[in-house]
Amino acid sequence: MLSNLMSWQITLPIALAAAVIGYLLGSIPFGLILTRAAGLGDVRSIGSGNIGATNVLRTGNRKLAAATLLLDALKASAAAWIVGYFLGEEAAIIAGFFAFIGHLFPVWIGFKGGKGVATYIGTLLGVAPIMVVLFAAVWLAVAVTTRYSSLSALVAMLVIPVALLILGNEKVAAVMAIMTVISYWKHRANISRLMGGTENKIGAKG
Repeated sequence: MLSNLMSWQITLPIALAAAVIGYLLGSIPFGLILTRAAGLGDVRSIGSGNIGATNVLRTGNRKLAAATLLLDALKASAAAWIVGYFLGEEAAIIAGFFAFIGHLFPVWIGFKGGKGVATYIGTLLGVAPIMVVLFAAVWLAVAVTTRYSSLSALVAMLVIPVALLILGNEKVAAVMAIMTVISYWKHRANISRLMGGTENKIGAKG
């Protein structure tokens, strides 16, 4: 996959433009914006302290959490779609990747963002939409079996690059593999709890 990353035809100025656009869109902290607009204060002061949908759900507002999940996904999709329309397929992949990075490390709030699951899905929707179906199927299968939301996402993110590689979409596979590694690092506390048997299950209180 590394050889495919090195063989891209995109020029440096276009790649940089795609990266900047993607990063700025990805940096929009929808979880923080929505919770503040709803009068719920700063979502970073509760739970895990991040701005993603899972932490927004800890406010008790499911609709707000769902809106956060949707918007966090669509900001990555929008980055890929907009950049792809004007600058081409390779630029779209770069924009989606940097939207993911922007969500994890948003410039507007001290580079402390979410864990990237929603923007991972959004990037897939933007550059390889059929893979969203596979992601959802794997997530549901693991969730029903184990009732661990974090494990479901981790397994799905592991499956996606392999599936893309098998299907011959090597450039997207390489980028999604890098995103998987980064998201695993962001989920390191969850992984530790899973290994220790202390991770909260879906539907568990507290």
